[in-house]
Amino acid sequence: MTRHLLPIALAAAVAFPALASAADTQPPPRIIVSGEGEATVAPDMAILSLSVMREAKSAREALDANNDAMAAVIAAMKSAGIAERDLQTAGIQINPRYNYTNKADGSQEAELVAYQVTNTLSVRVRDVDKTGEILDKAVSLGVNQGGGIIFTNDDPKATITQARKKAVADAMAKAKTLAEAAGVSLGKVLEITDQNVAPVPMPMAAKSFDAARSAVPVQAGENSYNVQVTVTFELK
Repeated sequence: MTRHLLPIALAAAVAFPALASAADTQPPPRIIVSGEGEATVAPDMAILSLSVMREAKSAREALDANNDAMAAVIAAMKSAGIAERDLQTAGIQINPRYNYTNKADGSQEAELVAYQVTNTLSVRVRDVDKTGEILDKAVSLGVNQGGGIIFTNDDPKATITQARKKAVADAMAKAKTLAEAAGVSLGKVLEITDQNVAPVPMPMAAKSFDAARSAVPVQAGENSYNVQVTVTFELK
């Protein structure tokens, strides 16, 4: 072989293995599908939002009145079996209240009338059947705002696992249908990712808290847990 052809031959010898290696590393054909699964369970815990609002001429007087009322509510919650860890102050607000008078020049004159102090307590009720009773007791002791309820589950892992299995089965069924329609076969699973979707909370808000005659009727219903998965299959 002549000397000037030697570099070309060497370059070809190097290039062909490189092309073969590149062909070997090409990813196999694949299909990506999504699946959804849902599982329901009765809630075993209610989260209440209870607020006490008191008004007085001074902020100090309003705060003192609010403190007395909220202390009675907290004591009643504990006597009803609510644990200390399930009682949490969610916020305290102190706001002035004004009366506005229209003046002849079109402006308004503000007169400070009183101060309003609102203390909000978050209560986890682990015995859902006692939710109405707890609400009734809170109102009788001075709770006059709030009333929001969210029904949830303390440990939804088993329900989420059930939803996840349904989601994977749904994805596999979709992949099989698509592969058969395309005239190919499914190979091994290459990748699975999932996304938990939180249950839609079931809220209940009281319009007002007047005198309560009996325990508040409460329906807990069911919580629905949803899972979405994305599965990548190899095609053969």
